[in-house]
Amino acid sequence: MRLDVRLPMGLMFGLIGVLLVAYGLLSDPAIYQRSLGLNINLDWGVVLLLFGGTMLLLAGRARARVTPPPGVPRQ
Repeated sequence: MRLDVRLPMGLMFGLIGVLLVAYGLLSDPAIYQRSLGLNINLDWGVVLLLFGGTMLLLAGRARARVTPPPGVPRQ
């Protein structure tokens, strides 16, 4: 069995990114006054979503590229 660590990494970072983006969009803007008005949760949520998506894309490309030898079923 082949395990590509990019798949669980992409899922984990994608899930955390979704949670941060949702919190950044739904939270009170007054809490960001201490950070000079920057919505840090939204910004880092987008970064984590992009990183998670990149990991999932790379895992999908690697899985599609590998071809098993003749007579061996693909797992």
